[in-house]
Amino acid sequence: MRVTVFVLIGLLSLAPQLLSAAVPENKQQIAHAPEDGWTMPSAIVLIDAGHGGIDGGATAGNTLEKDINLAIAQKLYLLLNSQGIPAVLNRTGDYALSEENRWHVSRSRHKRDLSQRRQLTDEIETTMLVSLHVNWTKDRSKHGPLVLHQSTGESALLAFCIQDTLNRQQQTAFYPREGKPFYLLRKVDQPAVIVEMGFISHEGDRMMLTDPREQLRVASAIASGIRQYKWITR
Repeated sequence: MRVTVFVLIGLLSLAPQLLSAAVPENKQQIAHAPEDGWTMPSAIVLIDAGHGGIDGGATAGNTLEKDINLAIAQKLYLLLNSQGIPAVLNRTGDYALSEENRWHVSRSRHKRDLSQRRQLTDEIETTMLVSLHVNWTKDRSKHGPLVLHQSTGESALLAFCIQDTLNRQQQTAFYPREGKPFYLLRKVDQPAVIVEMGFISHEGDRMMLTDPREQLRVASAIASGIRQYKWITR
């Protein structure tokens, strides 16, 4: 079984543009190659930047979900590591994870993409998965964040913590929901949530999600929710 090792060195060079605080060197979660072969990075949080490459996700004109997901995922990565919560990203650029999947024999690119994301939760030693996405609907009045969780109490608690901090950041009052149909939430063993950070179909949300300063505020809210969860479950 072939699983790609995600080397995150290049991402750190983006720190001045993404975050003013420097990431301490001892917090970098980078795969390394000892004499006996490659090992995977270990961390607390695996950040799943939704979509990528040929899969643009939801769209609104020239605005693509995949770009929003990656931009906020990079900021969240830097924030968590700078706050002493080791994190890793499953993609650091615009490419589809299905391209890295050579072990799941399927004609469906979508199935290979999802199975690759799930497989990384087995290969990388982490304690939670936070998958970042953006919502879309024909009803352009719908807006705000929504966090989806598994049926387990740990996942529900993580979802409530992140939903609460996003609600305060976006001045909304929504409740998280159980995401039964979603592959990652059904197949991942560790606590996992899907964070729909806003609606790309809503003009106000779209402006927020594409503004670098507002993206940092979204990432900060998610990081705060993760910290709350860790404090409660310590």
